[in-house]
Amino acid sequence: MTDASSRLNIGSHDLPVSPELSRFMAGNWAPSPLPDAARVPGYDVTPARRARLSALFPGERLIVPAGELKVRSNDCDHRFRPHSAYAWLTGLTGEDQVGHVLVLEPAGPHGHEAVLYLRPRSARTDGNEEFYRDRRYGEFWVGRRPDLAEAERLTGLRCAHLDTLGTPEGRNPATDPELAAALSELRLVKDAWEVEQLQLAVDHTTAGFEDVVRALPRALAHPRGERWIEGVFDLRARAEGNGTGYDTIAASGAHACVLHWIRNDGRLDRDELLLLDAGVETDTLYTADVTRTLPLSGRFSPVQKQVYELVLAAQEAGIAALRPGASFRDFHRAGMRVIAEGLAEWGVLKDAQGDLHRRYTLCSSGHMLGLDVHDCAKARAGTYLDGVLEEGQVLTVEPGLYLQPDDETLPPELRGIGVRIEDDLVITATGARLMSGALPRTVAGIEEWMGTLLEG
Repeated sequence: MTDASSRLNIGSHDLPVSPELSRFMAGNWAPSPLPDAARVPGYDVTPARRARLSALFPGERLIVPAGELKVRSNDCDHRFRPHSAYAWLTGLTGEDQVGHVLVLEPAGPHGHEAVLYLRPRSARTDGNEEFYRDRRYGEFWVGRRPDLAEAERLTGLRCAHLDTLGTPEGRNPATDPELAAALSELRLVKDAWEVEQLQLAVDHTTAGFEDVVRALPRALAHPRGERWIEGVFDLRARAEGNGTGYDTIAASGAHACVLHWIRNDGRLDRDELLLLDAGVETDTLYTADVTRTLPLSGRFSPVQKQVYELVLAAQEAGIAALRPGASFRDFHRAGMRVIAEGLAEWGVLKDAQGDLHRRYTLCSSGHMLGLDVHDCAKARAGTYLDGVLEEGQVLTVEPGLYLQPDDETLPPELRGIGVRIEDDLVITATGARLMSGALPRTVAGIEEWMGTLLEG
């Protein structure tokens, strides 16, 4: 094997290349430049983002990697998605960003020059075999990469070959908690372009939920109906965007009492509920996060309605608490008061005081939303969980009741019922706008909506 070949990611079953074939592969390729007008989505907003980061760390060298491939099994890698901070600062979101690094080089006492170090398109000159032999990076294996000039035109950044970066020294969010926190906190308030992307994700998610309801007859007939549901939604996510923003939860019956049920291997029963927690991620990597709990028969039973309407009342109370200047935790507290009072009225709790209701709710009632489904998670508590809401923030409100099938504190008719209702909202000057309002939330609204889709 030649020195050049030894540097390639070549599998063990590759056939050797003769000198004649190498020479033959090197010539007679027509020019194939990228369109001159091509630019990354968000081209106009990324410079301001980089400037805001620069202002926080004067004189510091900042390193923001896109990330590396991770092996799924043997020589098969997981599908690559660049780190959210890298995508936010560059606008680059594709699978071809493996190993690329954004560096903010100090430039004077108060500013930085942003340099993108990348693996450009490999030349097809004599002796270079990467473009057709390298299984990880070769153009004929994984697709076209821009050359350096094209990358500069796409991004508006100065671009350099990744090989010239060496071992970078500086502040890296992977090892520097202060930089990681800053990158999260800068994303807490969304700009208008980001809100548009999130609304697009929500709209595609709405279409995916409609697809699921239309597919219920076939899903009910399948021994793994939950997976049928997952597959139907995931089809919409891949057709309209990058895929799902997180693993779809398609939990029927008592599986809905498992908060992150992603096995999705159960059969559906017409007498039970389906908890579907799913979100489409756009090509720009912004994700929706919506949950609906649906009666698989198309109509809620009396006890299902009882549980559902308590959760809905809690969600309504939480939404009513959203406004600029309110504590981030206020909407959770408002919803939990409703839950505790309801459980006391049912006789499940002696009274609504204390935190015993948490046996049946288990977790918080919402989180920030954006490039990550649990967005801005590295932000300091004082600016996020213990902070106040600001106009432009996008978050979920998602109270739930998870009444375990083996919980002897519950009457038998309540056991095994899990209900969560989750919606995405953007904080406005006077309150909050419901971004996912196209999906009904009331009992009557859901029954009518399902009936129309199933009849169609």
